[in-house]
Amino acid sequence: MTILTVTMNPSVDIGYLFDGFKIDEVNRVQQVTKTAGGKGLNVTRVLKQLNDQPLATGLIGGELGEYIKRQLTESNIEHNFFSISGDTRNCIAILHDGKQTEILENGPVIQKNESVNFYSHFESLVMGDIDVVTISGSLPQGLPDDYYIKLIELSQAHQTPVILDSSGNSLKAVLKSGNKPTVIKPNIEELSALIGVKQITSIEQLKKELNTPLFDGIEWVVVSLGGDGAFAKHKETFYKVDIPTVEVINPVGSGDSTVAGIASGLAAHKKPDDLLKHANVLGMLNAMDAKTGNVNLEHYEKLFEQIKVREV
Repeated sequence: MTILTVTMNPSVDIGYLFDGFKIDEVNRVQQVTKTAGGKGLNVTRVLKQLNDQPLATGLIGGELGEYIKRQLTESNIEHNFFSISGDTRNCIAILHDGKQTEILENGPVIQKNESVNFYSHFESLVMGDIDVVTISGSLPQGLPDDYYIKLIELSQAHQTPVILDSSGNSLKAVLKSGNKPTVIKPNIEELSALIGVKQITSIEQLKKELNTPLFDGIEWVVVSLGGDGAFAKHKETFYKVDIPTVEVINPVGSGDSTVAGIASGLAAHKKPDDLLKHANVLGMLNAMDAKTGNVNLEHYEKLFEQIKVREV
């Protein structure tokens, strides 16, 4: 199974781990990690650990872009990026006291010709033997909010399911278009912002909101609820996913690991309840690991058995 992972605004993700973090004082880092990052590349790494066949693409440039390609090559992860004139960005996560503080660079400004030429690059990839496409994260500067619509349209033309994990205006543009992805995976805060409510407080409210025309034509809507598990709509059926309590070490990338599980489940044609268990186990395993986009599969079966999926 080959899964094409798209990261339009990748980064080198730098993680600084502290016992405690104090503002306006010197803080000495206990542990530093530097990872080929961006949401789509977190998806890519988890898929590789599952022994699926990810193919990473997106826009990349400069010395940091070369670092990302070298790191992927060293991990035996196949990639075929489109080179741009701008420099790929750094993103920093400060991990302290069970919390995370993120400092995110904007990244490069994409030129018009680069925007147009990536469409052709993407189509050449999706025309190959691709089982699923994942599109993750924000759009870089210079690309319009509706840019993902064309990527979804090209995928649909080749009968390839698409998982879209974005938020804000880029997600709104897709949902208001005629080119709907197969799956979207907002968290509860992103969903609230999307539909314009302050807070969603009940399962019944979730069911009501996901039955509105905005979500018509989407086969799967999977809503992350943090420690409360997940809520999902598959066609006309609603599911609540209950998860066990685990020790959270680094939650960064847990949503991306869940996306990897959804993609892997779709490619393997898993039943809905098994797909939801598979995806949520991977999200939990990522949270239990200090390294972003890393899952210790030794704990997979134990957690899988503890997750409960019920129709609601």
